[in-house]
Order: sequence, then C-alpha cells, then structure tokens
Amino acid sequence: MDMDKNTILAIVLSGIVLLGWLFIDAKYIMPKQQAARAKQEAELAQEQAEKEQKAQELSSLISAEQDVPASDSEDSLGDISQDIPVQEYVIQTDKIRVVFTNRGGDIVSYKLLGHLDKDTGEGVEMVDNVSSSNRAFSLAFGDSSAPIVNDVFNVKQIDDYTIGFYRDFYRKDDNGVQQKFRLGKLYSFKKDDYAFKMSITVNSGDGLSYVLRTSPQIGPHFNRKQNRYEVRQYLALNGSKRVKPMMADKYYNKPYSWAGVGGKYFTILVKPDSTQKMSTTVRTSIAKENGYENAQVFLTRNAITESSVTDDYYIYVGPRSESELIKYNSSSKNAWGLINVRFNQALNTSGFFSVIEVALKWAMEMIYRVVHNWGISIIILTIILKIVLFPLNKTTALGSVKMQKLQPQIKALQEKYKNNQQKLQEETAKLYKQSGYNPAAGCLPMILQMLVLFALYNVFNNYFEFRGASFIKGWIDDLSVGDKIFTWEKQIPFLSGFTMNTLRLLPFIYTGSQLLNGLITQYGNAGMAGQSQAQMKFMMYGMPLMFFFMFYNVPSGLLLYWTVSNILQIGQQMLINKMVKKSKEESENVKVLDRNSLKFQNKKGHKKSTR
Repeated sequence: MDMDKNTILAIVLSGIVLLGWLFIDAKYIMPKQQAARAKQEAELAQEQAEKEQKAQELSSLISAEQDVPASDSEDSLGDISQDIPVQEYVIQTDKIRVVFTNRGGDIVSYKLLGHLDKDTGEGVEMVDNVSSSNRAFSLAFGDSSAPIVNDVFNVKQIDDYTIGFYRDFYRKDDNGVQQKFRLGKLYSFKKDDYAFKMSITVNSGDGLSYVLRTSPQIGPHFNRKQNRYEVRQYLALNGSKRVKPMMADKYYNKPYSWAGVGGKYFTILVKPDSTQKMSTTVRTSIAKENGYENAQVFLTRNAITESSVTDDYYIYVGPRSESELIKYNSSSKNAWGLINVRFNQALNTSGFFSVIEVALKWAMEMIYRVVHNWGISIIILTIILKIVLFPLNKTTALGSVKMQKLQPQIKALQEKYKNNQQKLQEETAKLYKQSGYNPAAGCLPMILQMLVLFALYNVFNNYFEFRGASFIKGWIDDLSVGDKIFTWEKQIPFLSGFTMNTLRLLPFIYTGSQLLNGLITQYGNAGMAGQSQAQMKFMMYGMPLMFFFMFYNVPSGLLLYWTVSNILQIGQQMLINKMVKKSKEESENVKVLDRNSLKFQNKKGHKKSTR
C-alpha cells in the first residue's frame, strides 16, 4: 500500500517547515533573545552594584572582634581565640559527607554517598560552585544584597555528628558607639537521615537581622543549553498551596512553611522552626559566577527583638523522591521527630493529574517488586494500560463509523437549515437520538486517554527511581537519559547541537513504529475523504518526523513507553480495523435487505392490483 502524492507532499512540507523554523530561530530569534538577555543582565548588574554599595555601608558598621579577653568570652561553646588558622572539618554519616570551613562557619562540600554522579564518579555534589564570596548556608547581616560573613570562626566539634562555629563581632549603634555581640552556628546531623538541624544563636544582637542562603548550585552539574530536560525550580509551601516556578532573579512576598531549590532529581529545602520570625520576602537568584549559572534562595530573618535568640532550621538536602520526602509527615519515620512538614509537596507532580500519577507509580512499583527491572516494568505497565483502555479505543473507532454513516444526512440538514442554526441543532440532535449515536461518547474516551497520557509523561520524565536504572546493558544504561549506541567528540555543525554527539537507536524505532501505526490507522479510515483525510495524513506521517527531532534526547524511559505503546497500538488498530470492516459490511447487508424487501413489496402490490 503506497503513500499517495499528498502524503509525500505533507511530509516534505513538514520537513521544510521544521528546517525553516530552525534557520529562523538561529538567524533571527536567538540573536534578539541574546540581546534582550544581555540588556537584562546589564540592568541586573547595575541594580546589584547599587545594592552592594548599600551593603558595604551596612557592613562597615559591623566588624569581627579582634582582641577579646578570655574572661569576657566564655560560653557553652568555649573561649574565643585569636589568630585562628583557616581549616576544614568533615562530618560523615551513612548518607552524606559534609565539608565545613571555619571561614564563616559555612559548608563547602555536601556529597550524597548513595547517589552517583556519572560525570565525577563520586556522590552527587549538592554544594557546587562555591567561591570566596558565596558558600552554602552562609549568613549576611542586613538584606540579601549584603556580603556574607567572611571572618574566621572558632570551632568546637561536640561529637561525630555535631559541630559548632562561633565568633564575637562589634557593631556601631546610632551614636557611633561600638557594641559587642556573638554569632554562633551549630550543625547537628543524624546517622541515617538526609535532613540536618542548623541552629543560629545571636547574643546581644537586639535590632540585627540576617540572611541565610542555600547552596550556590546543586548537582549534578547543570548546563541549561545541554540539559534540556533538567530543571532548577523555586520550591515553597504557602499554607496549603505550593509554589513551583522556574528559577529567576526575583522576589516573592508570601508567608511560607518551607522554601528551597529543586532540580529534576535532587533538592534543598529549608524549614524554619518558627516562621513568625522570618520575613515573608524570599529572594531567588540565577546570578552567573565563574561561568556557571547559580540557582539559589535567600531567606531573611526579621530584626531580632530580644537580647539573645536561637533560631532553628531543619534543612533537607537529598533526593527529590517521594519515599524520602514523605517521611517528614510522620514523627516515627524521621530521626528528628518532625510531623506534617509536607516536604513531599516538593515533588515534581503535574498538580491536577497527581492522583493518576500516584496510581501509576504504585502499579509500576508493584510490578518492579516482581521483575526487578524498571524497563520491563514500563513495558508490562504499558501492556496493562493498553488492555484497560482498549474498550475506549474500540468505542471511539465504532463511533467514527456511525458518524460516517450519518454524514449524508447531516449535510442534507446543514443545507436545508443553513439560515436557521437553532433548527439545525434541534434536527441534528434528533437525528443522533434516532440513530443511537452520542457525540460525547466519542469524546470521553479521548479525554480519559489524554489525562493518562499527560500523567504518564510527567511520571516517566521525573520518576526518581529511573535515575541510573539500567534496562539493557550497553544500550539503555540509564532510563533517565537518552539511550546510546555510539558517541563522538568532533563537533559537526547542526548535527552535534541536535544529537549532543550521540547516536541513539530508540528514537528511530519510535519513529518507525509511529509511521507504521499511522499507515494502519489510515487504512482503517479509508472511507474518510476530503480535507479531513489530508489532515489525518499530516498527523500520521508529518508529525512523527517532527517528533523525531523534538524527542531525540528525551529520557529513554519515556521514549520506551511511547515505542511499546505504538507497537501495541498497531495490533489493537488491526483488530479495530476488522471490527470496523465487519460493522460496515453488516450495515451494507442491512441496506441490501431493505432494498430487496422494498422491491418484493412493490412487486407483490403490483400483482394484486392487476387482478
């Protein structure tokens, strides 16, 4: 069965349109976007310079204690020392390895031991792109534009999982008189928990405010141009609602229970123990540092009204997976005894479809317990879904046959009542009722299938368990990224940007299955003609070729589902085609019988009249 000229023309035109769009995008649209981005960056740089100037004025009022007698500086942490050397300290649990510096009492490395970064061969680094002016969980006095505290702190390691940093500072009051206050940072970890507790103590700091920032960037390494399916999002829980926009240079002004940064598979979430002490203003930043685009959140503590305060923060640094995040809803399931924190609201679900996603994940996890291979689990789940949805597909197809039968009568009504729309609607509804055809019955199956499709897309594109999960060794080693059969280093214009220097097999199989599926579907709808037929050919042949370019680098788990779904759909469509053909034959037989019966009645009536 050969494709006709219209089909070939549609495919050629689709390719021309796609190539034309790529050319226009590279030649005209991208330069304009780059110019607009450069202008925006210049404006942001100017705004940042103004903020830094104000911050310098504030920081000049605060200075580190230089010469403190031991008798004036004793507390539960210990004595203040002079001439402290800069050193690093390490705390390691079953899940993480954290490196601290006593400069600012900050974190300079935070590796997740159970999650491998393929680029480095080590645990995923959640504190990336640190610099002398930007470290993880550092503090700044004043607002988010102020420089971080960069002085060397005293250190006291209390036990294997607890370490404290502390130092005295001076600040000038309104009369220019120096007043001393002490700043302390205490980090507490648990042996088998991704969350840790950070306690910030300020003694004699009445009137001060400070800003706590997250890591400059979370791992694995994120390149916005290359990692098209990776994300960096601002995550926050505002009462019963969650915020999930893409990271930008922006200020948000709403109360929050917790806030943080989310990548596709990993996240940092900060929960103040007392949200009443926190400013509702949260700043998010994507400022470029060291040629690397950061993704960072700044939380501001309101001005201190007591002579001495301790603020506690529970900070989750780990996988963005439901099995881990949901633990903080029940006090018995996390080491800190936290309850109803709702960190699981940070999951990258599609909101409206989240109920369907939960059901699909549960089904896939049940299958995995038996087969112990996520790729096979995807295939089995796809088979189950196709079996469950088959009656809907059949209903839609048979409904189309009924609709084709009614087309002559509908056209006649349209011609008869072309100047009376209300009468046309009434007569059309009457025709549908008499023939037993319900237009909504054809729409409902399509809507249900679309709901499942959207939910599946989000599940297969973001499901944490797919990260690093192998289906077939040497071909699909990681279901969270595209498959791979060959790679090269030489940069080839257009081709390298499109393929990321990787030859993949699954996109070709997917496109072939989609084209074959379209061919069989067209055969089943051979009775359709005119404009709808031309549109169908474009959808069946032109769209798969466009999707090939669009989905070449999608996660292999998602493309595996689509490919298996297409192959199963081919079998289902062949079966539906037989049903449709049988329905048409039965309809034709009824028409023949009706005509023969009418002829017989006419002949019989004629004979009687001649007697």
